[in-house]
Amino acid sequence: MRIPLREVTPEIQTAEVTGWVHEIRDLGGLSFYILRDRTGFLQATIIKKKASEAVLKAAKEVSRESVVKISGIVKESDKAPGGREIIPEYFEIISKAETPLPLDVSEKVLAEVDTRLDNRYLDARRPKVAAIFQIRSAVNHAVTDYLYKEGFINITTSKVVAAATEGGTELFPIAYFEKEAFLNQSPQLYKQMMMAAGFEKVFEIGPIFRAEEHNTTKHLNEATSIDVEVSFADHNDVMNLLENMIVSTYEYVDKTCSDALNTLETDFKVPTGKFPRLPYSEAIDIASLSVDEEIAYGDDLSSAAERAIGEEMGEHYFITDWPTAIKPYYAMPYEDEPEICRAFDMMHPKMELSSGAQRIHQYDLLVEQMEKKGLSPESFEFYLKPFKYGMPPHAGWGVGMDRLVMTMLDLPNIREAVLFPRDRHRVTP
Repeated sequence: MRIPLREVTPEIQTAEVTGWVHEIRDLGGLSFYILRDRTGFLQATIIKKKASEAVLKAAKEVSRESVVKISGIVKESDKAPGGREIIPEYFEIISKAETPLPLDVSEKVLAEVDTRLDNRYLDARRPKVAAIFQIRSAVNHAVTDYLYKEGFINITTSKVVAAATEGGTELFPIAYFEKEAFLNQSPQLYKQMMMAAGFEKVFEIGPIFRAEEHNTTKHLNEATSIDVEVSFADHNDVMNLLENMIVSTYEYVDKTCSDALNTLETDFKVPTGKFPRLPYSEAIDIASLSVDEEIAYGDDLSSAAERAIGEEMGEHYFITDWPTAIKPYYAMPYEDEPEICRAFDMMHPKMELSSGAQRIHQYDLLVEQMEKKGLSPESFEFYLKPFKYGMPPHAGWGVGMDRLVMTMLDLPNIREAVLFPRDRHRVTP
């Protein structure tokens, strides 16, 4: 079993290590090779007068980002990373890297985003990029663990569907034998069907696809969504669930990812207290006073409006009580004020992270709302049928994993939070 570089200490006296050559420095009688693996760095120091011919030959031929195996004596060294170094008695080039490199993994020379994404396998070797995905992994772990502890069942729904989740044309068509099919925008309809199945609490973390012609720093055409649905719950219940999950996730990252956070040098703060609930009507008032554009009640919120409201709020918050007309057909209207529905968006000061609602569970009302929005109930027969056979009241939400990581780490571009982003122009690598 190979020894992670972090665990190589003078106490073990001798070691055999493998890793990538991160940096090379030749100072005449001495040469230094900084090795890297996912746990950290280790300096290999070659004293040329004392090294064997085989070690000197390999050291001369090796290039940065080559994979090497080195064995030798481990010593303390105040000047080396981590305060220790290995003196090679054996030096093998396992896989030599071509030169020049497409980008500088040592981060001394910055590369453009497109260059980095074109060479993501190299870009991900950069310590700061690796740190982002270590934290993203921790976020996935924390979310999953939290929902399991809350009694949720993990489901997997189809990504090949016959109809849009919310109607509209923002769908990617695919060739599916003799049928018309699309990539799914959301697991929404299938989550609700599982409420009729009696599962009561379900979640899914998976890809969603939106054929929107955006070209911004916060939109992608393939994203990862964290979705939940809960029976016998209203919008307030699932807002509380969402708020607690976000705080719990931040706490887990704070507890387990200190090295990665230090590498990123980010101002990481765990949210505290309850997220404020801001009615849509008040949000519109804040935005209309702060942005140079006309905003009227019933309008959706632009990016500029979101930023203006976020600056005023200064923390995570919910926008609640949206106009029924601008939310999906399945959002439950208030009985005494049907022009407003029990929908919400959870916001970071910089952008929207989640949308959710209490859902309509009555068949007739659901059909009525579909028709009001110009949709054909016949196209949604597979979805509507379960509502005839005992659908409980339920509520849920979806959270963008990519945006959650982006805002958590204050990243400038959502593509930084995704290993292989898919946008309007990029389908490789």
